[in-house]
Amino acid sequence: MTDVRIVDADAVRTITLDRPDSRNGLTVDVCRALRDGVREAPAAVRAIVLTGANGAFCSGLDLKAAMRSGLPSAEERERGLREDFHGLQRALVESARPTIASIDGAAAGFGCDLALACDLRIGSDRAVFGEIFVKRGLMPDGGGTWLLPRIVGLGRALQMLLTGELVAADEAHRIGLLGILVPAADLPARTAQLAGRIAAGPPLVHRLVKESVYAGLDGDYRGALEREAEGQLQLLQSADFAEGITAFLQKREPRFQGR
Repeated sequence: MTDVRIVDADAVRTITLDRPDSRNGLTVDVCRALRDGVREAPAAVRAIVLTGANGAFCSGLDLKAAMRSGLPSAEERERGLREDFHGLQRALVESARPTIASIDGAAAGFGCDLALACDLRIGSDRAVFGEIFVKRGLMPDGGGTWLLPRIVGLGRALQMLLTGELVAADEAHRIGLLGILVPAADLPARTAQLAGRIAAGPPLVHRLVKESVYAGLDGDYRGALEREAEGQLQLLQSADFAEGITAFLQKREPRFQGR
């Protein structure tokens, strides 16, 4: 699909939205392509980068394309939301691989939720975030009401959700919405550096950490300890753990194989 470009290199899959006429707006077909790009990454891929071309991350739903395709039935709207749009978000959160949103320009509406669904966010000084649904008489439908308070705190999240305000890059970095802030010219290289660092890490650990963290968001401390114990006991028997110890003793970088 020409609207979505996928490149695999050095254990990193980079998925790029490339729809300049809509500032990388989303359609059902685009969501399916993005979802499949995440879910169907080959075993050699250890990190996934999601980004946008042409100075924008994602403007949310492509309203013009939606209008051109005609008014869908209530059943079609529900199926598209649950299976395609929500399917994309679940693919990102549930992926065993760490996912990185590389954000240049606007991440608005569902595009903002798309960035939130990635595990890590790196952005340029041109990045702008907006949960703008309220300005259209709508509420977030990409998991924003669950993800945003956990990332920036309850009060700040409600301020964004209830006003639809736009949050510039420096403020996004200050409140933790952006983990890493870099000049726009440096974003591709710094993203590749971050993804490469993740990809060089132990994939078994990454999978178990993600499972434990996301499960723990709705659980209690005892449950978190139990998940950590189960995961750690599994990792202690892995070849990657043996390699990590051997590399430490030999004073070299470990070569993890995901076993």
